[in-house]
Amino acid sequence: MSEQNSNSNLSAPETKEPAKPKLKILAFHGYRQNGAVFRGKIGSFRKAVAKYAQLTFISAPHKIFNEDGGGDEDCRSWWFNAEDNTFSGKCLGGPAIGFEDTLKLVEKVVGEHGPFDGFMGFSQGACLVGLLAAMQQKGYLPYTFKFAIFASGFRSGSLVHKGFYDEDISLPSLHVYGESDSIIPKEMSESLISLFIKPVVAEHSGGHYVACSGSTKDAYLDFLHDRYQDLLDEEKEKERKDG
Repeated sequence: MSEQNSNSNLSAPETKEPAKPKLKILAFHGYRQNGAVFRGKIGSFRKAVAKYAQLTFISAPHKIFNEDGGGDEDCRSWWFNAEDNTFSGKCLGGPAIGFEDTLKLVEKVVGEHGPFDGFMGFSQGACLVGLLAAMQQKGYLPYTFKFAIFASGFRSGSLVHKGFYDEDISLPSLHVYGESDSIIPKEMSESLISLFIKPVVAEHSGGHYVACSGSTKDAYLDFLHDRYQDLLDEEKEKERKDG
């Protein structure tokens, strides 16, 4: 599919317009990735959910310049929580440099390519999806989404985000994390999960990646089946009203 470049924050959707409606999901990559890299890394997930979902991948607006490694690779961040323009999920009390730019980009993408039924994120991208879910709960977003999928998600430690986490979130959610994840330990994922009223949780034995096998794969499929059924019910209701 389309490759990311410096002038593009978005890749083409995974498939052409399906004969039957599919769930439209906007996917948010992790720190130091971009939309094309993330798409390439989660091939198993994409294949597993293809029956139910059409994925669109977005790239964060902030290029990472001051870290070693990667050469010419287009490494990106949704925001920075240190003054030297770096990010760590374990950083507490830091700023959220560039977060407003990310909010504007997501609003633009939703306006041009949405609406999206759900948001899915990995690591920093999952942290962002959690913030967007919290903001939606408070009525702060100019758009809506109906569910969220988190892989290695966590709460932001940035000071300006603290107030978003003071309210329970009713959005249907699926949370997947690794028992041996050292980058985002499971306690951090559990802290995010505790915000949601009826979370679906799937723990795997691995580390910091989007797992998609065995019971984890079943969790994705069960969750998306329910969301897909909701979509079909909505379509039937529309047809009934129009007919």
